[in-house]
Amino acid sequence: MCGIVAYIGHREACPIILKGLHRLEYRGYDSAGIALLNGELNVFKKKGKVADLESFIADKNVHAHIGMGHTRWATHGEPNDVNAHPHYSTSERIAIIHNGIIENYAALKQHLQHQGHEFHSDTDTEVFVNLIEEIQKQNNCSLEEAVRLALHEVVGAYAIVVLSKDNPGQLIAARKGSPLVIGVGQEEFFLASDATPIIEYTNEVVYVNDYEIAVIRDGKLDIRTKEDVQQTPYIQKLELELDSIEKGGYEHFMLKEIFEQPKSILDSMRGRLELEASHLNMGGVRAFEQKFLNAQRIIIVACGTSWHAGLVAEYLLEDLARIPVEVEYASEFRYRNPVLSERDIVIAISQSGETADTLAAIELAKSKGATIFGICNVVGSSIARATDAGAYTHAGPEIGVASTKAFTAQVTVLTLLAMIVGHRRGTLSDQKLRELMMELYTIPQKVEKALELDTEIRQISEIFKDATNFLYLGRGYNFPVALEGALKLKEISYIHAEGYPAAEMKHGPIALIDENMPVVVIATRDSSYEKIVSNIQEVKARKGRIIAVVSEGDTTIPPMAEFVVEVPHTSEALTPLVSVIPLQLLSYHIAVLRGCNVDQPRNLAKSVTVE
Repeated sequence: MCGIVAYIGHREACPIILKGLHRLEYRGYDSAGIALLNGELNVFKKKGKVADLESFIADKNVHAHIGMGHTRWATHGEPNDVNAHPHYSTSERIAIIHNGIIENYAALKQHLQHQGHEFHSDTDTEVFVNLIEEIQKQNNCSLEEAVRLALHEVVGAYAIVVLSKDNPGQLIAARKGSPLVIGVGQEEFFLASDATPIIEYTNEVVYVNDYEIAVIRDGKLDIRTKEDVQQTPYIQKLELELDSIEKGGYEHFMLKEIFEQPKSILDSMRGRLELEASHLNMGGVRAFEQKFLNAQRIIIVACGTSWHAGLVAEYLLEDLARIPVEVEYASEFRYRNPVLSERDIVIAISQSGETADTLAAIELAKSKGATIFGICNVVGSSIARATDAGAYTHAGPEIGVASTKAFTAQVTVLTLLAMIVGHRRGTLSDQKLRELMMELYTIPQKVEKALELDTEIRQISEIFKDATNFLYLGRGYNFPVALEGALKLKEISYIHAEGYPAAEMKHGPIALIDENMPVVVIATRDSSYEKIVSNIQEVKARKGRIIAVVSEGDTTIPPMAEFVVEVPHTSEALTPLVSVIPLQLLSYHIAVLRGCNVDQPRNLAKSVTVE
């Protein structure tokens, strides 16, 4: 949440920062601002989108070779010009941008007010910059030292960048719990919340670790810990193509990412599924194979769409590997004083690899001795570095706030994991493994075929775009898909939607069904088929408007449903990878028809880096 960009070097800073803010706008779009150092420290900020900021500064003097920018997702204080970042200190000689939350800001603010500091915003960030200024004044120390000392006093999460009028060739950054990456160029440096603003200029980056402070001056990068211990920067090569963060002719990033799923699923299998040799390989599992073989249970922690992928994994791991699985909301897990042991494996799932609640759950699980296996999409992310082992999904950058290809990539990797562990444990026979491998290998083509339903689903969307409620039903492997379909609709169209196990409908939700209620039923041919047919009849008897997602060639359900969407048939364990596609398209088209901003839905940000 919140996107930060900074530049220091020989180029004009403003165009680089603005372009970077556009690429990070999926992280927050309540307001935006920029600070430029060119003899004076000038701050320009505006409520609204980055485009509003661009219009605001069109006639301003923005010449500078050092600067920083911020696009905000509001936490403390409503979205407006005053609460937008960057924030000045009282003297206006220091400015800061900040991603995160300072939990003890109220006590610090009261102390600083007694010292004569004035506050103009409702933000915790303005407290942070005034704390730095006060420490520098009281200790008569350098700005770098003042930042370091301030980090010892703040409680919470932060990624910050600091500029000072008194230090015109210096840029200071630090992080704890919020992401920060530094791009290394030829006597120039680029800072950002993730690599998307950087890749156009360099593919060499340094990922800043928690409790580290980066100081850039005189064309050099110096990294030290909060305890002032110098660190050697580890430069990594980015495996990111500029084309992957552009729309590529699609109207929205979300639509592009839905249609990228045949490739992203294939990429997530590449090198792991060797069909000709009947061999599965996943390095992170191999390194901890005995842990998986002897696991007492597996606990999956995640949030949002990743939590739904974890629910699919619960079915997969219990079915194929016969290991007890619990799926937990990461946001609740750490506060429940969970019972954990060294025989437990915790699987943490996050698209960004920066989800604050999931990171906190990892730290708790590590303290109890559990083995942590991470599944994320972003190389070098905090979760990738915090876990004992793991697997990347290789979905490529996902810019749309509502996850689509991240979900199917996560389910693909979790399916491979369950197959590997099940086979090693002897609960999945050679023959069954071979059958599943062959079927999984065909999934990209089946997803491609499901995407051909786009026009048909758009026509259905025309009919239901003005609905005020939706109900999604599924059983077995398709119950998590029902939850995911409902979440997608809520996120981007602002229509209230609920996902339920179909059999639970009689325990309450059936009271909602009338002639105005659209009911999406995922009813592919599987072991629960006869049961879900009965559930459809119950909805039909109460005049619910049924949209049925069925397997190709189904002749039983079509007479009962008002609308039928046929998807390619596949093995029961793999159905979520195919059945979720029409639900993604349905939510997308309804949102577009309602005039919603599908890539940047209100109140949401892509990466939830604050609790």
